[in-house]
Amino acid sequence: MDFPLLLRSILFPLCLLFSVIQSRPYTSSQKIQLPGDSLALSVADFGATGDGIHYDTSEIQSAINACNHHYTSSSSICRVKFPPGTYLTAKLHLRSGVLLDVTENAVLLGGPRIEDYPAETSSDWYVVVANNATDVGITGGGAIDGQGSKFVVRFDERKNVMVSWNQTGACLGDECRPRLVGFVDSTNVQIWNITLRDPAYWCLHIVRCENTSVHDVSILGDFNTPNNDGIDIEDSNNTFITRCHIDTGDDAICPKTYVAPLYNLTVTDCWIRTKSSAIKLGSASWFEFKSLVFDNITIFESHRGLGMQIRDGGNVNGITFSNMNISTRYYDPSWWGRAEPIYITTCPRDSSSKEGSISNLLFVNITIVSENGVFLSGSPNGLLTDIKFKNMNITLRRWSNYTSGLVDYRPGCQGLMNHSATAGIIMEHVNGFSVENVDLKWSDDNLNAWNVPLEFRPSTVNNVSFVGFSSGLLHEIV
Repeated sequence: MDFPLLLRSILFPLCLLFSVIQSRPYTSSQKIQLPGDSLALSVADFGATGDGIHYDTSEIQSAINACNHHYTSSSSICRVKFPPGTYLTAKLHLRSGVLLDVTENAVLLGGPRIEDYPAETSSDWYVVVANNATDVGITGGGAIDGQGSKFVVRFDERKNVMVSWNQTGACLGDECRPRLVGFVDSTNVQIWNITLRDPAYWCLHIVRCENTSVHDVSILGDFNTPNNDGIDIEDSNNTFITRCHIDTGDDAICPKTYVAPLYNLTVTDCWIRTKSSAIKLGSASWFEFKSLVFDNITIFESHRGLGMQIRDGGNVNGITFSNMNISTRYYDPSWWGRAEPIYITTCPRDSSSKEGSISNLLFVNITIVSENGVFLSGSPNGLLTDIKFKNMNITLRRWSNYTSGLVDYRPGCQGLMNHSATAGIIMEHVNGFSVENVDLKWSDDNLNAWNVPLEFRPSTVNNVSFVGFSSGLLHEIV
């Protein structure tokens, strides 16, 4: 029996101990025991062909329904197994007590037609979705493939042009495409040992869920496809993500709050590359974000590193980013961002929006190589408060070709603003910023572009402390 009986629901960030050397957060964990794994049903026994040509939707759904019946009668987990093959499917409804076991050399292939995704609104378009399910998950070592390339109207190395199914006005422009996998209003969710690839829109969507574990998952999106998010965690609590590899076009790990607060999210031991933000809170931010930990993460050549786009009045409090290696570079103006390794902003989305605040952020043991500096921008009624940088090395080096000095506030706010030169750290509307053991260096490839280590408006920045801060020209060994 290879299904883990214990589901790690969340590592609660109760206590973080840091030193001047490389450190790790200490957390306590509550483990939730799932029912025993007692039955496996093969989709082949229900008539699925796995030839990649004929739709196997009804056969797979019948297997899921039979497994769910077993769970409701016995209270034990049931597996739906996919033998090696390619299983073309329209939308599938995953139900309580069911594990999709997509075995090695098996592929669950999402259909490319609008009729494959019946729903009242586009918000329910998924290849696989669990609604109001308990004790549910996906595993097996195989792959779920959204055939995202079939939704491209025109391939473009800068940014692909995507299909739009906006026939009813229920969604916005080319965002009218199906997501790959979704868990909605569900409890005790586990996704592990699976590859999620080529989504047409968002890849893994966790919505209003409690106790979710995502581990040992590879997410492989298209680097040039917009809205190709990796993992979107929405209004969900007690979420644990670890040992994931995410290589995709849009935000890689993206907590959002639409209708409720988001608490107790822990992300550890991940590798990320993206043409947007590697980790981003928002921009959907109507409610609170609290008690989030991101530890031991590599961010490789992404358009933005660690970002917060608080636009809708929600507040952020108690977030830790630790033990990270970050490299950020500039790709193209059609994507938000200017290669900022850390991008923390509050401003109203529009004239009807409120200003949220951000407080109690800790950045510790972080190494950065970037084409742009750190951007810390609060707003008059949405201050950044108690921000701490500790044990950080920041190296500014240009290896793509773009105009320096532009500061990107998007979405909303002031758009692109010209600051004439690239600053190591930009600060505005900040009350409480402390620096301890931070080394800022810039390369000599274009000294005219790196002539402002610190940029801030004194009338908007207060209570700043620098201990062990150094800046200067980078002397590289040839």
